[in-house]
Amino acid sequence: MWVRAVVAYDGTDYGGFQRQANAPTVQAVLEAALAQVTRETISVLAAGRTDAGVHAAGQVIAFDTAWRHSLHDLRRALNAVLPADVVALRVEETAPGFHPRYDARSRRYRYTLYNAPIRWPLCRRYSLHVAGPLGVAAMRQAAQVLVGEHDFATFGQPPQGQVTTRRVLLAEWGGEPPHLTFDIEANAFLYRMVRSIVGALLRVGRGKVSVDEFAAALAARERGQAGPTAPPHGLCLMEVKY
Repeated sequence: MWVRAVVAYDGTDYGGFQRQANAPTVQAVLEAALAQVTRETISVLAAGRTDAGVHAAGQVIAFDTAWRHSLHDLRRALNAVLPADVVALRVEETAPGFHPRYDARSRRYRYTLYNAPIRWPLCRRYSLHVAGPLGVAAMRQAAQVLVGEHDFATFGQPPQGQVTTRRVLLAEWGGEPPHLTFDIEANAFLYRMVRSIVGALLRVGRGKVSVDEFAAALAARERGQAGPTAPPHGLCLMEVKY
């Protein structure tokens, strides 16, 4: 049967989701657990190939298996052998041919900041420490520039092909200092697009770039206009919608 699962993971110790020869990956861990439980060689498909150090609360995977017991038992068996930083939240049968990436309508990511003069060690794995004050109102205003269909070439490269146009459904800052979150939902994302956008919005928050200049950078469609890219550890894939 064709199975869909929602998985969460702490990406700190992984070289990303996608299997590679020279680093541990989430895909390799999941496939090893499936092999141990089912006694099959299984390749998993994923909704998004998160980068090294990026986390997930709602990654979606799919795979084919001859498992003959209940899916509740499959989830329980997987979680018994998976490492502590990876977990299967839901496991369910799905239509044959379902593809978690190509069938997705949208994905939502969250980037988390810890905005305080002194760093807080308990937040270091999942949020970026920003010591100086931030103009959150200007950051919120700039984020609204992103909503709609735009050419996002300034903020990333396509994972395949040449098309850099994407449709952003939501882009908003939430929370209050010291805990700030940036949520962005789109039909698809360019490579490192969210981290690049966050880096540019931080320049707005620090007063180095105005909202109008941020909008002009987006319209320029030039990578050099984006500024520094935010590091991966503050980023989390929250949800994939179908």
